[in-house]
Amino acid sequence: MQIHGLNKTTLLDYPEHVAATVFTGGCNFCCPFCHNGDLVLHPGEFPVISEEEVIAFLKKRKNILSGVCITGGEPTLQPDLADFIRKIKELGLLVKLDTNGYRPGVLQGLLKEKLLDYVAMDLKNSREKYALTVGKPDLEIEKLEESVDLLLHSGIAYEFRTTVVKGLHEEEDFAKMGQWIEWAEAYYLQSYRDNENVIKKGYSAFEKEELESFLQLVKPYVKKAELRGVE
Repeated sequence: MQIHGLNKTTLLDYPEHVAATVFTGGCNFCCPFCHNGDLVLHPGEFPVISEEEVIAFLKKRKNILSGVCITGGEPTLQPDLADFIRKIKELGLLVKLDTNGYRPGVLQGLLKEKLLDYVAMDLKNSREKYALTVGKPDLEIEKLEESVDLLLHSGIAYEFRTTVVKGLHEEEDFAKMGQWIEWAEAYYLQSYRDNENVIKKGYSAFEKEELESFLQLVKPYVKKAELRGVE
């Protein structure tokens, strides 16, 4: 595992759990609004934290922590992801995976082996705008459709989430995304936040009132739809 970051305690990354968050490097997308740009584009410039160090830390804190969130970058690019998760599960900890959904075969394998307790999949945009939004002109939308379907029928806790960016999203996109994930358990809209690490400057956030109007377009299609982290 190429681990480039460890947040030792978080109440935010794994809903309803005290968790640690592991950050992997590299990604198969290049979303221009990504706030972990350096981790995506230049993972080799970050110090590597050994897997042994992370597991040793988790052993010490397993009576305080209840879960581990694995995020990135894109964790499913790690060839030994399943082995790493098995070691976490042996400690009696829950595992949440953050993923862009572009490697459905990996996701399916992890679900089949019952290695995941919660999955958060980014839904970047409507189908028509997906390639532009993730910076991948040769995008194969079928891979994302497969991952969406896997989660809808997974039987585990999951969520879909969209970071809403002015310049990439329009009102019409939200009903389309709602229809795409129809009957989903949970869908969250998050506001874009600029920082020094975004891959491409020039984007901005919608006002809260606009986000709330987008939320209303999604609500008829999913069981729960909320704004997250919007003040």
